[in-house]
Amino acid sequence: MSKKKNYIIAGVAVVVIAGATYLSFGGQGKTESKTVTIGVMAGSKAEDEIWASTIKTAKDKYGITLKTKKFTDYSQPNKALADGDIDLNAFQNYPFLKNWNKTYKTNIVSIGDTWTTPLRIYSTSYKKISEFKSGDQILVANDVTNENRGIHLLAEAGLIKIRDTDTATPKDITSNPKNLTITPVDASQTAKSLDDSKVAGAVVNTNYAVSANLDVNSAIYVEGLNKETEQYFNFIAANKKDKDNETYKKVVKSLQTDKTKKLVKKYYGSAEVTVWNYNK
Repeated sequence: MSKKKNYIIAGVAVVVIAGATYLSFGGQGKTESKTVTIGVMAGSKAEDEIWASTIKTAKDKYGITLKTKKFTDYSQPNKALADGDIDLNAFQNYPFLKNWNKTYKTNIVSIGDTWTTPLRIYSTSYKKISEFKSGDQILVANDVTNENRGIHLLAEAGLIKIRDTDTATPKDITSNPKNLTITPVDASQTAKSLDDSKVAGAVVNTNYAVSANLDVNSAIYVEGLNKETEQYFNFIAANKKDKDNETYKKVVKSLQTDKTKKLVKKYYGSAEVTVWNYNK
């Protein structure tokens, strides 16, 4: 065999080996290198720890590098998702997303529920929901979403009956046996107004309850998990085209763990409730 022929064979062998090495290491690296960015609201130390735990699970169990991008305004995460600046987000409930998709012509969907913050009825006058008296005044928040939710909560508690609507106001009450006065006010005033002798009770969002130093365990009625309230569940969202993305599904699984449940319980007590095991 000539030297020239030997050189050619050796050269081909080097190319084949080099190519195999590239495919082995380069291809494997591409498979294992999965980076996902999820948009979240800038929040508390508790939320940071929950996401740190999720990030660790994603890496350890699925080989996914999960990064959070923090936002300070509710108008930012969905825009960033639709624009492709992030892969997922986690900050909203279903009415918020429905309104966003309709207003901005986006196609964002839920790919997995996370937790919910139940609405509660508080009173400094009574210990039980049945103790409300004829003519008592109860406050609800006056923004469209929370007014509807508050009115439905009063109906769930058995104080009133209402017509079937997604935009309930006091005008939608069809039965009011105790002739209660339901008064919409700014959400920030619901908890503060409980000290007013004219106010017998109030439907209060948890953030305002905490700000007013109300113990969430002192509520006389707590919103249940049911077909009516599941719309208020928070979730991880993706663009519709990515709803079946296997990597994103693993990110959801990385959050939906017993460790997350324990952290939510540790930091929020009964104020927050994990809902991924709830059967819709």
